[in-house]
Order: sequence, then C-alpha cells, then structure tokens
Amino acid sequence: MVSLPSPDRRTMLLGIGSVLAASCFFSVNDTSIKFLSGGYALHQIVLIRSLIGLGLLLGLVVPMRGGYRVLRTGKLHLHAARSLCVIASNFFYFLGLAALPIATAAALFFIAPLVITALSVPLLGEKVGPRRWAAVGVGLVGVVVMLRPGFGDFHPAMVLPLLAAVCYALLHMMTRRMGGTESAVTMTFYNQVAFILFCTVSGLLLGSGQFAGQTDPSLAFLLRAWEWPAAADLPILALIGLASVTGGIFIAQAYRSCEAALIAPFEYVAIPLMIMFGLLVFGEWPDAVAWVGIAMICGSGIYVVWRETRVRPEVPPLAAAPSALRSAAVEGRDDT
Repeated sequence: MVSLPSPDRRTMLLGIGSVLAASCFFSVNDTSIKFLSGGYALHQIVLIRSLIGLGLLLGLVVPMRGGYRVLRTGKLHLHAARSLCVIASNFFYFLGLAALPIATAAALFFIAPLVITALSVPLLGEKVGPRRWAAVGVGLVGVVVMLRPGFGDFHPAMVLPLLAAVCYALLHMMTRRMGGTESAVTMTFYNQVAFILFCTVSGLLLGSGQFAGQTDPSLAFLLRAWEWPAAADLPILALIGLASVTGGIFIAQAYRSCEAALIAPFEYVAIPLMIMFGLLVFGEWPDAVAWVGIAMICGSGIYVVWRETRVRPEVPPLAAAPSALRSAAVEGRDDT
C-alpha cells in the first residue's frame, strides 16, 4: 500500500509547487513585457494584460472554483490597500526593467526578503538576531556592488527594483494577514480590477503622448503614446495576460497557505530563469561584478529564510490570527 503524505506535508508540497510555478510564469511575464517595452506604454501593456487576465479569471477559473460567490469579500479596504502595493511594485519594477539588463533588475528586486527582515523590527515588533542582521548587511553590500558607485556604470533606474522590493514586502505581509479568509482567486480578482482602473486613468492622462519623446528608457516606457498593437505582438500580449493571472493565483495560494520561511527560498529559482531568458532573448550575460552582487543578494536572502525556519517554532498554516502578520517576516512576489 502506498502511504499518502500527511495533511501538513501535502500543504507544504502544494506551497512549494505553487511558488515554483509562479516563478516560472512571472519570468515569462517579465521577459515578455521587457520585450515590448520599446514599442508600447507600460500602462497600455498592463491594461491589456489585466483585461485578458480578468477575462480568463471570470470565464474559466471562477466557475471552476465554485462560482462568483468566491469573489465576495468583507475586506474590500484591505484588498484596496494590497492592490496599491501590487500596482506600485509592478510599475517600479517594470520601469526599471525597461532600462536595465533583466538579470540585474531581478537580482536587485530579490532584496525583498532582506527588506522584510529589516522592516519586521519597526513595523511588527520582531526581534532580529545578530546573524540575520549580518545577512541583511551582506545583502545590502551586494546591492552596493551591483550599483557600482564611482565606476560610472550606475543607472538611476537601478533604484526602481529596490523600491519595487519594498512594496512587494508590504504586499506579502498583507497577503499572509488576509489568507485566513480570502482565497487566492479573490485576491487576484481585486488586483486585476485595480490594475484596470489605474491603467485606464493613466491612459486618459498620458496616453495621448503629450509627454512622449523622452530619451531615458524608463520615462519613455511610462510616457509613450498608446498605439494599436501590431498583429505580431498580439500573441505576446495574450501570453503576458495568461502568465500574469496564472502566476498571481499560484503566488497568492503559496503565501496564504504556507509559512513564508518555508517557501520564500524557492522564489530564487527566478534568478537563473531570468539570466537564461536574458541570454536567449536579449543576448545579455552578467559580468563578473554583477555575478558577485547576485551571489551576495541571493545567498544572504536564502540564509535569512533558512535562519528564520531554524529559530522559529513550527506553526500550522494560517494558525493563530494574532501571529499571522508576524509570520510574514521573511516573504519574498506577487505580480498581478
């Protein structure tokens, strides 16, 4: 007789599988958006992405998950706050991605677990020991290495993935807090609606291109006039919509059901994926300095989440509401 895994083990495997799947989908999403960043405005791409994602969600996913009652919520204000974090994280990251090599942007973004560790002290009252503070310090040194101060290779857009990481950290603190009552589908639905509203307003304000003509790639991506998509780009836009909503469901499911310390290290699979896509699609390969920074950021982040697992007693998924927010102290990305 084949023994079945225990409920806790099944939950753990589901969380790990979900975060691995999300990382793959988000890597495809990020690469595709960077590929289109030279021809369209960011808010136009995100609007098309969200319309496609919302259509897939309402047409396929919601009916399979029990119907439209799954979208009901008593925490609309929390969904609104969480959606603002998602929007800010997305826009900061993709604006940086337009100007930076894809591996550099991804590595700088993955400072997020270290940001959460640092923020957990003033915001959550966490106690962070000297070893984890040392890991945070190493990660920050890795960021400085990648920023290359004084070597003439610094680009202002390098700050944008770091801002995205801060917003992402706040986002997953809220994801864990809401996970006891809100499903992954519900969270993804309200994110898509927020993106549509935000990008529609952005298009009305900026879509005519009155501020276009910027030489900086990030500003050009933000202020470019809207254009009717070329037929050759429609499959890529459809892929972005599919990858975004699917990755969003997987990442929300991962962080609502499992301890962040358990699954956050698996998000780092996105780094080799982004390096691979950067090489295959854009012909980019990190230089020696970038590799040092990547290694320091990833190594310190993985150590932080490993240390958190070692020092924190095991808590069943979604247990004890008062400690649910604190359990997010090492989280790592939601892209929808």
